[in-house]
Amino acid sequence: MSTKASVRTAPVDKAGFAALYERLRRQADWGSADRRGALNYITPSTVRAAMEEVRLGRSVSLAVPVETDASVDNPHPWNHEMISSPAEHRGDDGLNFAFDRLALTIHGNADTHLDALCHVIYDGTLYNGVPADFVEPDGLPALTIDVVRDGIVGRGVLLDIPRLRGVPWLDPGDDVTAADLAMAEAAQGVQVRPGDLLFVHVGHRRRRAALGAWDTASARAGLHPAALEFVADRKVAVLGSDGNNDTAPPTGVDFPIHVLAIHALGVHLIDYLQLDDLCTLCAQENRWSFLCVVAPLRLPSGTGSPVNPIATL
Repeated sequence: MSTKASVRTAPVDKAGFAALYERLRRQADWGSADRRGALNYITPSTVRAAMEEVRLGRSVSLAVPVETDASVDNPHPWNHEMISSPAEHRGDDGLNFAFDRLALTIHGNADTHLDALCHVIYDGTLYNGVPADFVEPDGLPALTIDVVRDGIVGRGVLLDIPRLRGVPWLDPGDDVTAADLAMAEAAQGVQVRPGDLLFVHVGHRRRRAALGAWDTASARAGLHPAALEFVADRKVAVLGSDGNNDTAPPTGVDFPIHVLAIHALGVHLIDYLQLDDLCTLCAQENRWSFLCVVAPLRLPSGTGSPVNPIATL
């Protein structure tokens, strides 16, 4: 099933990508000692303003349910082992406990996860020119998920691109452009502000539910590299999508969104969100902004973390 012909803009060649990278990097100059990147746009005043977005008092999870069965897009799912199940103690007298164990690969093509700024190594460096092998004075590697150990709290904005185009989902290979993001803002009556958490809906989970899993690593909808100029101009603090943010196959350069967002702009990425429930609620209320809380695990050396972002309208 195809919703429409793929929307692909001109590929970005290596020279064009290098020029775009440099333009974006110059917009994200927080000083040589910076380790927070675009999270610097989140301030006490932006957090207080985000609290005012709560009117209904309704919360929605933005995370994909954990899957333990392997599939074509999730060959290494969570390993869930019951050490002691509740059923084993049925009929037992007195106190007993159930125990289980989970193991996972953080960066995959199915589970919701937050990328740390150390996730992308480009030309031997991390964000802000930090050497890939740099160790901080506290003994931890640089730019790990520990940077966001206190969580991320801010105003979330959802831009629904399938709604804008009048289709149920974007087909694999479709690009979301900066013009799409601006038109979605206008159509939804919302504007992305400095310090916002921007969520771009491409309909990935909706397509998967309707058609089944596919080789997401090779074919998926995502953002066009030039769309990162919108992200930079709006001073977005965090960028997330229900895909992995990058289009596949790529438009000339591998994983350009990851390189431009994380390495050039210092923007933490959230990959493989579940945005359909939020889309439904936002459409019902005709409100596309909300309070959002993202809480990673305390993994001092982690390159990322599973997360369950919560949107509250």
